Formats: sequence, structure tokens, C-alpha cells
Amino acid sequence: MIRFSPRSAVLAATLASASVLASSALAEDDDFVVVTTFTVLADMAQNVAGDAAEVVSITQPGAEIHGYEPTPQDIVAASDADLILWNGMNLELWFEQFLDNLGDLPSVTLTDGIVPISIASGSYEGLPNPHAWMGLDNALIYVDNIAAAFAEHDPDNADTYMANAEAYKQQIRDTIGPLRASVEEIPEDLRWLVTCEGAFSYLARDFGMRELYLWPMNADQVGTPQQVRSVVDAVNEHDIPVVFCESTVNTSPAEQVARETGAAYGGVLYVDSLSTADGPVPTYLDLLRVTAQTVADGLTENMN
Repeated sequence: MIRFSPRSAVLAATLASASVLASSALAEDDDFVVVTTFTVLADMAQNVAGDAAEVVSITQPGAEIHGYEPTPQDIVAASDADLILWNGMNLELWFEQFLDNLGDLPSVTLTDGIVPISIASGSYEGLPNPHAWMGLDNALIYVDNIAAAFAEHDPDNADTYMANAEAYKQQIRDTIGPLRASVEEIPEDLRWLVTCEGAFSYLARDFGMRELYLWPMNADQVGTPQQVRSVVDAVNEHDIPVVFCESTVNTSPAEQVARETGAAYGGVLYVDSLSTADGPVPTYLDLLRVTAQTVADGLTENMN
């Protein structure tokens, strides 16, 4: 039995007719259809798929994915897919319920094989930080896991998937390498990454940076006076020149830290979601490039 969050009668009534339309459309299309939980995974998967498969994201560009509430239409859209890909590591808190509603649809956890960084504080202390795609070596594991899943469930196109995966992994290396080198030119004592959410632990580690954030992943409280005061004190103590915030959360607490410490507000970083096609980060490679360049520019421009 499908279980929904409380919705309007009109929305619930839409489900049956939408299901018929979706089933009819897919019946006429023999493509291998893959559904992912969010846009970053969808873009990675589409690069591996090429023209051999169709990839669709449940959440839309710009969405906050931790506490997303799936709609009946989301369930309908996923119900006739051949495979569903998700991140795991407690990122998509809504996904297990969602998957239960889909019956026996095959699913693959893309963080399998990744050594996690533990969350340092908050209600999720000790659990893995789920934003593993922000690390270079991890990103390559994601791609390998996608290719293996595609080859298993669509073996006729296995060679295509494997070739696309190798080419895409090289694009990721070519994107991250120069950006990491630019950050490593910044003096080590200034190489701090201060953000709203603790979503950049893997990037900070790979770029040789120390990390400071206002709240941990999936925090029950965000931007509290205590969180702001703690980061203000640390920014002052370490003479950190710049602070940032993520695109999918309220930036006001980070801007307050900047005002109270005299640090610069370096702008928005992208991590959980891509933008629309005409936005700043329409692809995963763009997300890596824009985020890393924003960090490098912010630190370089504000060195004492």
C-alpha cells in the first residue's frame, strides 16, 4: 500500500490518471530508464549513460534534499523505472519509505566502497558525512558504481557504459586538479573553509583545508545564536579572512558572522543541487568548478 504525506484531495485524485499516462508512455519506449534521488547523481549518471539510457531526478534543481517530501507524482514517475540510484549515508532521509512504496524496484547505493568522514557534532555525531561526491577519489567511485549498476541491469550496453565512465572520470580529474592546485598555493594558516552546513568535509580534506561550520548535516537547529557565537569566536581566534554559505540554505547566519568578525562574505557555494540549465551550475563538473573557484578566489582576494 502506498503511504503519502497528507495532501489535498485533488492531488491524491491525480495519482490514478498520472499512473495510467506514465505506464502508457513507458510502454511505447524501450529505453533503459534510471531514476536518481537528486540532480547531482542524475548528471553523473547521464554522463555514464550517454545515449543508451534515460536518467531522471526525483528532486528538481535547487531543491533541498535532506528533508525532501516526495509527492504522489514522484512515486508515479519512478514506478516504471528499471533502476533507481541513491546516495545513502543518511542523506535522503525520505528515501527508504519512498523505495518501500515502489515494491521490488532495483536500487543501488552509490557510496558503496567509500570510506566516510564522520560527522563531528550534533544529533548525527559519529555517523558518516554523506556529501562524499565532493571529494575527487570518491567521485570516481560514484562513477564506477554507476557504470557497474548500468552494466548489470542493462548488459547489452555494458561496453558503452564502461567507456563513457572512463572518459567521464578523466573529465572529473581534469576539472578538480587545477582547482586543488590553486587552493594549495594559499598559505596553510589561511586555508580555512567556513560554511553554513558541514557539507564540505571531503572537499576540505582533499584540498588540504581546515573546516569550520555553523551546523552539522541535517541539524535540528540551524543558525542559532550559540552556533553563530561559536563560529564568530573561531573566526576571530584564527583570523580567518572569509566565510561562505551553501545555495540551498539561509545565508543570513554566515553573513552575520562576516559582519561581526570583519571577515568577507565570499558568496554562495554549491553542493546538494544543480541549477537549471541557464543557471551557474547546470552540471556536476560546473558545481565542482564554481564551488572550488569561489573558495580559491575568496581566500586569495582576502589574504591579509
